[in-house]
Amino acid sequence: MLTKQETARQMLHIIIGLGMTAMFYYGLMSPFAVFLGLIVGILASLISKRADLPIFSFFINHIEREEQKKKFPGKGLIFFFIGFLLVMQLFPKDIALAAMMVLTFGDSVSHLFGAQFGQTKNIFNGNSKKLLEGTFAGTVAGFMGAVFFVPIPEAFFGSAVAMIAEVITIDLNDHTLDDNLVVPLIAGTIMLLVRMYL
Repeated sequence: MLTKQETARQMLHIIIGLGMTAMFYYGLMSPFAVFLGLIVGILASLISKRADLPIFSFFINHIEREEQKKKFPGKGLIFFFIGFLLVMQLFPKDIALAAMMVLTFGDSVSHLFGAQFGQTKNIFNGNSKKLLEGTFAGTVAGFMGAVFFVPIPEAFFGSAVAMIAEVITIDLNDHTLDDNLVVPLIAGTIMLLVRMYL
C-alpha cells in the first residue's frame, strides 16, 4: 500500500537527485562539495537524535520511515550522497551522470509503481517486498534517464542489472547494503563493462 509519506519521500528523492545531477552536469557541484554535504548530513543525523533541527527534523518527522526515525534519521539521504560521491569518483562523467539517473528515477519509480500497481512476487527474490511490476517500471524509468548521457545498450543493461540488484538482498556482517549505495555502483559498473566489451 502506497502511503502519502512514502510518496513524498520518493518525490523528494527524485527532486534531490535531479538537482544534484544537473549541478554535476553543469560543473556546479564537485565531489568535495558532495563530501561536505555528506558530513553535514551525518552531523545533522547525530544531533537530531537529541535535539530538533529546524529543517532537518521537519523532514525526518514527515517523510522518514518510522523504523529509521530513532535508529538512523536521514539514513536514505546520507547513503544517497555516498552513492553519488562514489560514482563521481569512480566512473567517467557520462557514466556517472547515467548512474545518478538510474538511482534518481529507477529506484524511486520501482518503489512507487510497485506499491501502487504491483501484484506479482519478484522472480529475482521471492522473499522481497518489492514486486516484479516495480522492478520493470524502475528499469524503464532508469533507462530513460540514463540514455540522455550514454548509448542505448549501456543505459539498458546498466538500469536493468541495477534494478535486479536492488531486489536481491546484499548482506554484509548482518547488515543489508542500502539501495542508494548498491544501485548507482552496479549501474555504473555494468555501463563501464558494456562500453569496454560490447
